[in-house]
Amino acid sequence: MIRNIVSIDADKCNGCGLCVNACHEGAIAMVDGKAKLIRDDYCDGLGHCLPECPTGAISIIEREAAAYDEEAVQANIKAKNENKTTKDIKCGGGCPGSAMRELKKNHSHETQQNTSSNIELKLQSQLQQWPVQIQLVPVNAPYFDGAKLLIAADCTAFAYANFHNEFMKNKITIIGCPKLDPVDYSEKLTEIIKQNDIKEVTILKMEVPCCNGIENYAKKALQQSGKFIPWQVVTISINGEIVE
Repeated sequence: MIRNIVSIDADKCNGCGLCVNACHEGAIAMVDGKAKLIRDDYCDGLGHCLPECPTGAISIIEREAAAYDEEAVQANIKAKNENKTTKDIKCGGGCPGSAMRELKKNHSHETQQNTSSNIELKLQSQLQQWPVQIQLVPVNAPYFDGAKLLIAADCTAFAYANFHNEFMKNKITIIGCPKLDPVDYSEKLTEIIKQNDIKEVTILKMEVPCCNGIENYAKKALQQSGKFIPWQVVTISINGEIVE
């Protein structure tokens, strides 16, 4: 029969697995690191999984497909519930660790304590939200409202010792690697900037050539957003110093 059914673009899928958790019928599963519709008759075509996809890989199309079998779905759900283990409860079929959350910071515990021979530093993470990966972060989130946005190449956090206090503090941080992530960030960054009240943007990259990609994507997004937002680019050397 011809009916509405979910379609997943494997090229856009980043393997986060959020759609698997969103599909209560069990029609979607992770196959070789990608989300895949495994049972046409389990998909009701209503698209509860669509808003969970951070890359827009899921759509509803009209095609020849087996009829939705509610009885089979209920039997599948019952079987899964009966066979659940502790691991299943914790991990599910996708990636609960990608769930959006805003982190509240208590800086009262940041201290510097002098001792007779050294200085003991007790520092605190400046991360304000989760997730941080550009591919996983939602386009719309409360923490983007009035935010100072840090778009950073992920290696910068390891190269620059004071990354948290000098760059992340009081900013919303999103990271990525233009060489390893097989996506063009500019489209998603454009929507983040366009749909939210971003006050300023800092682009943090390494001095290596492949890192120019994150700068180019961010600049393209700023231009395509149609907004005039203050922005700056900071380059970190492999030795962990700011390149003037």
